Amino acid sequence: MMATKGYDTVLLFGAPGAGKGTQGAILGQIPGFFHLSCGDVFRGLHMNSPEGREIYKYSSQGKLAPNDLTVRIWKRGMDAFTTRSDYKPEEDLLVLDGIPRNVEQAEMIVEHVNVLKLIHLVCPSEEAMMHRMRRRAIRENRADDANETVIRHRFEVYRQETYPVLDHYPSEMISEINAMGSPAEVLQQILNVVVPVQNEHFAKIGHEML
Repeated sequence: MMATKGYDTVLLFGAPGAGKGTQGAILGQIPGFFHLSCGDVFRGLHMNSPEGREIYKYSSQGKLAPNDLTVRIWKRGMDAFTTRSDYKPEEDLLVLDGIPRNVEQAEMIVEHVNVLKLIHLVCPSEEAMMHRMRRRAIRENRADDANETVIRHRFEVYRQETYPVLDHYPSEMISEINAMGSPAEVLQQILNVVVPVQNEHFAKIGHEML
């Protein structure tokens, strides 16, 4: 049974290199959307902190960090953004990428988020996504995207652990988007899906404030 409480949320979902972070960052620049990347929260951890070392131990091998640790760090990041009013739930539609990465995480965050739509970025060419990740490794100095063995393992983890998350949500909640176009073209397709969701969010918030 899906949650009816928590932050109104759109999930960006897809394999490594499908463009979740790119599209999320663009959406986050549009008034009324707040983008939070779980990967960015992880990379913001101090490398010498116990949590930072723990996360790096898994990410450097292309593995998923333990669920309890992942959700705890993500929730702490959410709370910090909300406390600072960077994210205003009464105004912004939350856009998440990088979480949930398996079904257990989807169940663990259900009390915190009210998922209204899942955007599934579909890229039929694994090699194309790997090429994107190599370019990103150079551009953003991300060591976890530079090692081909690690990249291939990340795809295997995605197929076995993350892809089944799609079955956790009702099919009518999921919109498939072709991720192989230009960033602007992909964004246009995403906006066609999420703008009506944002309008409903604003309408609900406005009603609750009356």
